[in-house]
Amino acid sequence: MEKFTLVDDIKVFCETAKSFPDGIIKAHQELESIITCSKQRRYFGIFEINEKGGIIYNAAAEEIYQGEAEELGCDTFIIESGQYIYLLVEDYHSDLTAIGKAFQLLKAFPGVDPQGYYIVRYLDDKDARCMVRLV
Repeated sequence: MEKFTLVDDIKVFCETAKSFPDGIIKAHQELESIITCSKQRRYFGIFEINEKGGIIYNAAAEEIYQGEAEELGCDTFIIESGQYIYLLVEDYHSDLTAIGKAFQLLKAFPGVDPQGYYIVRYLDDKDARCMVRLV
């Protein structure tokens, strides 16, 4: 596990998956149909646990300029600045359980924000950084 500090908040567009895990790809496809894909954008997956213990997944993409999400009528989310821990998951497509396993390890780390979100930063088509915020 590595630590890093996210210096600035990141505002992202969001598209909520209709189901988990089956709806993840569709949510990303729907998001990409609305926005302009760009190497300038960072792409994310944001997981939260609802009151029933179910997982809500949001496909997310960074806003390139202020107000872009509102212009397109998209839902937004702020990835808060602060201290995070993360694990790198290489070639996540070859083991679709790898991201879940990474979050199981991360959530057991002392100081993890119990009300926080689980965030996947998709680095490219193969690798992802699974991260959680510390309190």
